[in-house]
Amino acid sequence: MPVEFISAVHTDAGASGPAASSRTGLDVHHLRKYARALDDGGFDHTLVAYHSASPDAFQIAQFVATHTERVRPILAHRPGVVFPTHASRALATLDQISNGRLTVHIISGGSDEEQHREGDYLGKAERYERSDEYVQILRKVWQADGPVSHEGKYFRFEGYHSDVKPVNGLIPISVGGSSQDAYRVGGQQGDIFGLWGEPLKETAEQIAAVNAVADAAGRPRPRIWVSFRPIIAPTDELAWEKAHRTLGVLQDQAKNTELLRHYRTTGRPANVGSQRLLDIAERGEVHDRCLWTAPAVATNAAGASTALVGSPETVAKALLDYVDIGCDLLSIRGYDPLNDAIDYARYVLPLVRQELAHRTATSQAA
Repeated sequence: MPVEFISAVHTDAGASGPAASSRTGLDVHHLRKYARALDDGGFDHTLVAYHSASPDAFQIAQFVATHTERVRPILAHRPGVVFPTHASRALATLDQISNGRLTVHIISGGSDEEQHREGDYLGKAERYERSDEYVQILRKVWQADGPVSHEGKYFRFEGYHSDVKPVNGLIPISVGGSSQDAYRVGGQQGDIFGLWGEPLKETAEQIAAVNAVADAAGRPRPRIWVSFRPIIAPTDELAWEKAHRTLGVLQDQAKNTELLRHYRTTGRPANVGSQRLLDIAERGEVHDRCLWTAPAVATNAAGASTALVGSPETVAKALLDYVDIGCDLLSIRGYDPLNDAIDYARYVLPLVRQELAHRTATSQAA
């Protein structure tokens, strides 16, 4: 499979500065502009994130699909919110609307506090078990020629049938996380597995853990999706100056408890992915070529938060380092989302694709 680029849509008109990741509003004009910028810029996918306080992800994904031609929405979806029979039909409908461009990213939930906001009181291990069963049901319904019944640990129904099917028979399923439960479900069920940006050594170890599960289950190994928040400028020196300005804004933002009260959990994060980022930050602020962990500390590792800092050439080389260890879905979204997406499209994507094309040509000529 080719190496592809992922971004993430932002729904707020205020999403034009480093504090944008915590904005909560919906500005349709801005969303349309953002989605079209990704489409025109050559991004292959865009994440439509999910949070209990955010605009509805299904409707945002449909909006993105109907206002773009090529970019593929990756819809983040929590199994504890929508019953799987309804989800199978809604997802298949959205896939039809997007002409087969949809991917579904299953979020089991790393924070009890956030899950409780929507009435989900299962423990973390049970949430991952439920996700496993949920994905099995989705695929069973999508592939069925007639009524489907199911009796499992978390879901039970009889004689369900959907008249709408995905364009290509199935919709790709993505799973993410850094816990053993995540590796198990992702390896057994995922077409894609998502990781946050850790150093190369730790990333390779996580890839190996997921692949081992897939191999044991007799399934194809999932494609690996890795996420960063690149900070770029014409030179490395200017990029680091920009990075420290961005960090100052993030630190000021962290003091605004009213702004963040729906988006941050209190104390040390409960999810393993955030804990890993904070532990890595304690071991050093800069890793490998240009991986910077200070933003993870400033945001309490609330989501994908580590940065790649440098000139477009430096950041492109860093991304290729991850390609070399098995990552072929590169998620890059900035702390200044729209402006950064435009800059990545102009200066980073072409460099990575040019090098990959050169490698392919050299290999074919050998």
